[in-house]
Amino acid sequence: MAGHAPIIEIKKFPKAKVMIISAAWHLDICNDLIAGAQRALEQAEVGTVRVQYVPGSFEIPLAAQYAFEAGFDAVVAVGLVLKGETPHFEYVCQGVTQGVIDVSLKYGKPIGYGVLMCNDLDQALARCGRPDSTEDKGYDSAVAALELLRLKTP
Repeated sequence: MAGHAPIIEIKKFPKAKVMIISAAWHLDICNDLIAGAQRALEQAEVGTVRVQYVPGSFEIPLAAQYAFEAGFDAVVAVGLVLKGETPHFEYVCQGVTQGVIDVSLKYGKPIGYGVLMCNDLDQALARCGRPDSTEDKGYDSAVAALELLRLKTP
């Protein structure tokens, strides 16, 4: 664990449209991440929240682009990539990370990044926001997106 998330006061966004995009792999973990994101967005009273599943984490950047093209103000991206025995892990992690950065910068809109990249399932369970987890990366990534939305919104 790298530390604790900063304490950020959550501003209200009753007119905002936020899409949560989740990989469909490891749904038990991803659904926990989604629940954390939904909790933060509910606290912010976000007007429209939609959940969209994509096949895997690699597909998240393009889905985020589609969300922005459809008028969403922010995206919360969640997923889990587990390290295996091949370089596939590194390529997927690089691709989804760079893709999310590229889409966010292209559209000038925030993407809260909650894609877990873990060596094993225990690391994912520690970060997915369950009652016995030490972190809630779904919640944290939604708060990050909201904070960036606050910076853009006068």
